[in-house]
Parts: sequence; C-alpha cells; structure tokens
Amino acid sequence: MARPKIYAISLTDDELAKLKVIIRRKDTSKTIKCRCQILIDLDEAHGNVLTHQQSARSNGVCMSTVTNTVKLYADGGVDSVVSIKRSVNSDNARRKLDGRAEARLIEIACSPAPEGHSRWTLRLLEEEAKVALDTPVGKNAIGRALKKTGFSLTEANTGASPKRGMPNS
Repeated sequence: MARPKIYAISLTDDELAKLKVIIRRKDTSKTIKCRCQILIDLDEAHGNVLTHQQSARSNGVCMSTVTNTVKLYADGGVDSVVSIKRSVNSDNARRKLDGRAEARLIEIACSPAPEGHSRWTLRLLEEEAKVALDTPVGKNAIGRALKKTGFSLTEANTGASPKRGMPNS
C-alpha cells in the first residue's frame, strides 16, 4: 500500500504559464528548468498527472529532488521553486582578494626580495600586503591567489622561466 500524498499540487493558469515561460528561456539554469517541469508533471489541475517516480525518471533526477521540489512549492509557492537560495558559505565563501588586489600581490611577489632574504615567503608577502593593500589578507589567501595564477615562490624571480626537458650543460 502506497503512502498517501501529503502535498497536492494544483497550479493556477497563471502559475502554469509562468513555469512554461521560465522553461523556454535560454538563460534559465538546468536546475530551475527541472524543478518547473516536475511541478508541471505533478499538477493535478491540468492534464494527466505523473507519479513522483515517473516524474523523476522522465526528468532524469532522483526521488529526493522531486520530493524536495514538491515541499518547496507547498511551503513557498512557485516563487520559492524558481529561485535558488545558496548558503553564504558556498561557492567562493566571500573571496578576500579581488582582481586588483591579486595583481598588486603578484607585483610585490615579482619584485626583488626584501633585504636579508633570498626570496619571498608567504609570511613576508603577508606582512607586505598589510602595508600595500587596503584589507588585511592571510597567508592562505595569498597562497591560493598565487597558485591560481601559476606563480611559484620556489623559483628564482629572475624574470625568465627555466626551460623544461632541456639537459643541463
């Protein structure tokens, strides 16, 4: 015996038209298109209704995606389904360095090392960045920025990169 439906989906004509428009737009993400199609598949007011399993199979998603979409619709309506709410900690977790600060940091790292040091270290760059940049930046953020640009602190900063694959003579 199957469990009874907790959430019944009955879309109004306006909601259905809105979902179809969102699906047809080119700039809509795949996630949002999929959510809209799930709601259209499960709509009891218009046309034939699919089961949750049939909707999951036809949209190429798992059952939990269908269940979560239905719950989102029941809790907040169509507007909550067509918007993606991301965690503050997701993606780049608020990048500490923008492009201008990264360029300034690379400029500092390419300059000659401070007196008494043979090369730049992350700690030295961190101290110099406190002076040169507006915001304080940690050595981890500096290391990530340099790694992203392919800059290596271990090579001598002579301006010429060593040739790889060439035998030493």
